[in-house]
Amino acid sequence: MNPLAPITPLEWEALRLSLWVAIWSVAVSLPFGVLIAWVLARTEFPGRGLLNGIVHLPLVLPPVVVGYLLLVLLGRQGPLGRLLFDWFGVSLPFTWQGAALAAGIMAFPLMVRAMRLSLDAIDRRLEAAARTLGARPVAVFATVTLPLMAPGIVVGVILAFARALGEFGATITFAANIPGETRTLPLALYSMIQTPGGEAAAFRLAIVSVIVSLAALAVSELLARRLQARLAG
Repeated sequence: MNPLAPITPLEWEALRLSLWVAIWSVAVSLPFGVLIAWVLARTEFPGRGLLNGIVHLPLVLPPVVVGYLLLVLLGRQGPLGRLLFDWFGVSLPFTWQGAALAAGIMAFPLMVRAMRLSLDAIDRRLEAAARTLGARPVAVFATVTLPLMAPGIVVGVILAFARALGEFGATITFAANIPGETRTLPLALYSMIQTPGGEAAAFRLAIVSVIVSLAALAVSELLARRLQARLAG
């Protein structure tokens, strides 16, 4: 098979599913990312260090461990999975929603870290000035803090999106490798490597993965610079 041949429908399906899973994983985790970043950057409370450790745990844990823990908690017989199925008829393992959840959890630390760094760079005197003018805390956050941390939000979203696109270990453990349902780009690449004569398809998928990831990083850098220039002006 020619490695430079056009991408097949099955390969397009894997790419489409990867984009769909990554978009949903980032969209659902974004509000939580902003909230956790603000809590870690702006508050002091007992257990703050523990929360910080839990948030960043996926960075140091093997992805397979994260997938296994999700399977234990959210499987049909798991404590949370049983409640979800009995109350709402929802079962997350072996579905694209489960793949999005696994990818979102693995990408969440990158999102929070970028946002927190952006928050740390904000001059708190600007927030204090808004409060002295009578603005409520919610208004200060919405009109001062949130716009100033926008570059960090953009960077966090793009980095999380790129990380979700490349997620493999947690996804295959929690959502399996089901064609058309959970077989994202990394899982399709893995399947092609295991298939006799699939080297050409694996090469094409690897090239597609590199291009998409580089594009995401380039867009992240461009948007962050434009936002910073707009805020500086």
